[in-house]
Amino acid sequence: MYLQNHRSGTNGTPLDARHTNWAKEAAEHGYDPVLFGYTDTSLDPRGLAPGDPWLKSYEGPLPGIRPICLLTGTPTPWTDWLKARGFEVPANVTSAYGNRDEGPDYEDGAAHPKPLKYPAEFDDTAFLVGQAIDYIKGATGRFVVHLSLLRPHPPFVAPEPYNAMYDPAQVPGFTRLATPEDEARQHPWLAHQLARGVFRATDNEKRLRRLKAVYYGLMSRVDAEIGRLIRFLKESGRWDSTVIIFTSDHGEQIGDHWLIGKCGYFDGSYHIPLIVRDPRRQADSARGAIVSSFTENVDVMPTMLDAIGAEVPVQCDGASLAPFVEGAGGTVRWRSEAHWEFDFRDPRDDSAERELGLTMHQCTMNIVRGERYKYVHFTNLPPLFFDLEKDPGEFVNLAGEDSYAPIVLEYAQKLLSWRMNHDEQTLTHIMLSEDGPITRRAARY
Repeated sequence: MYLQNHRSGTNGTPLDARHTNWAKEAAEHGYDPVLFGYTDTSLDPRGLAPGDPWLKSYEGPLPGIRPICLLTGTPTPWTDWLKARGFEVPANVTSAYGNRDEGPDYEDGAAHPKPLKYPAEFDDTAFLVGQAIDYIKGATGRFVVHLSLLRPHPPFVAPEPYNAMYDPAQVPGFTRLATPEDEARQHPWLAHQLARGVFRATDNEKRLRRLKAVYYGLMSRVDAEIGRLIRFLKESGRWDSTVIIFTSDHGEQIGDHWLIGKCGYFDGSYHIPLIVRDPRRQADSARGAIVSSFTENVDVMPTMLDAIGAEVPVQCDGASLAPFVEGAGGTVRWRSEAHWEFDFRDPRDDSAERELGLTMHQCTMNIVRGERYKYVHFTNLPPLFFDLEKDPGEFVNLAGEDSYAPIVLEYAQKLLSWRMNHDEQTLTHIMLSEDGPITRRAARY
């Protein structure tokens, strides 16, 4: 679902229990939906008893999923596994993710970024993949495994040899203006974000390059472990009966526009991988194809349910990617832009409201991004408009340029139409009549 409908816009904002999800729907269709890692679902407090531990954590399991190896705020299953194998673990087990030896790092003169203390075959990525493999070995029925790997999430610390796989001096540079102050002039929200230490990238070039090099190393580490999982599926005879969807929840600014983490409207935070491997013969004609059409994370659930023969609920805002997987993408009506929302409210901290002159409900932005143009609409702040053909780095705001005024208007109208088309629809296809309920589902596009 789009944020405008599910409204769980921040870590800690509860997900309304009335919504269904892929786990519930897959279970109804005879599949065992299991979790390795975390889903970071803030549970609806109205259905929890006072004192329930989940009232004190946003990292709950998706309702309907069956946690096999749950990693919430503390990676206890992994650190217990390490201890059982003779490794020392910090008193604060969360620190195990970044547990490194003492001594200088790359920016202090070391030849390479410091590695994780634990060998690669014992890191958190290997642990979770191993747990998933163990479950699949013993599975006797149909299942959907949600394998949620933390990496390449911070802390950016990779085990050997992945810490030294990429030379910090040789990684690509950063898409940014000369100073954070130059960047801040683009928009009041960006100035506010750059003033927050947790989102402001370091001005130590060597340190930032070290972070990027390790980020790449952690991605390669994930690649290696996904390769181990694929080898297991092939060797165990499951490869030709398993659909694999590989994607991510967000990107990483890692220095671009002087930002760190994920936030706002820049493509770097939202342009993520999506790889679908469908073993059916119907998918042979498109196997290996690269699709340039705009897809969104709302398309994942319909694609999963379509693959297992389950009906896609009207609640879903996306559409199945089966036509693209089967090589017929050119024959279907499809979106011509990508859309996303960013909610920067914080019930614990009203600094954005005070500094930007907003109410809590006005701490939002909506983005529509086409092949060439990108429009950013704030609830109560000036808009942004980028010509990505001339300005792929998203530096020049053209929203106030007279020559672009007709296109800005067009994209503002596109955004309004998109929101109207995707208002919450769960019961809107039903009419009660003298003959009983009449239902007729609408086309998605």
